[in-house]
Amino acid sequence: MKKRLLITTLYIILGLSLIIGLFLFQNLHVALAQFPTVSIPTVPSSPRGPYVIVKLITTVNDPINVRAGPNALTEQIGVLLVGQEANAIGQYGDYIQIEYPGGPGSKGWVYASYVDLIGGPLPLVEPPPTSTPQTTKTIDPTLAAQFIITAQPTRLPTYTEPPPLSIPTFVIEEGATAPGGIPMGFIIIGLGGLGIFIGLIALLRRG
Repeated sequence: MKKRLLITTLYIILGLSLIIGLFLFQNLHVALAQFPTVSIPTVPSSPRGPYVIVKLITTVNDPINVRAGPNALTEQIGVLLVGQEANAIGQYGDYIQIEYPGGPGSKGWVYASYVDLIGGPLPLVEPPPTSTPQTTKTIDPTLAAQFIITAQPTRLPTYTEPPPLSIPTFVIEEGATAPGGIPMGFIIIGLGGLGIFIGLIALLRRG
């Protein structure tokens, strides 16, 4: 008797479990069928726009200068390393304006030949006003005077005329000539020669 009652109770519990399971399965199927499909909106990605990449110019990874204006004489405000990127704003001459935090208006300028431009072309922009240097370099006049050498003028030697050239003159003394204007020397020489001639004749006659 007890055994039959136990079997009957098990059948009743099994039947109730089956009914409850069917009910829950049906409700779950309806719930899944009625679940609305919602499309998740996707945010379109905005393009980055033009930008520059610092390229390798030489075999050494030298950084490039970022300046306050499109000129090599303007103030250097920073550097960019090889491979570093920066958003490009515009171009003026041979320089490209980029976004550079720390520069005037968070902008800077780089030489166009040192970077690769991607996403161009760039609009032309006006350069910033030329900035005046904060300090003006002056030279100490006292210090500069020590290095100034004044050349003393040299006086040219004065030209002195030589004394006049004295030309000797020969004065014919009176009495040095024989009558007729013949010099006495010729007469003496002639008489000496005549004496020698007469002496030779005398020697010849003696022999």
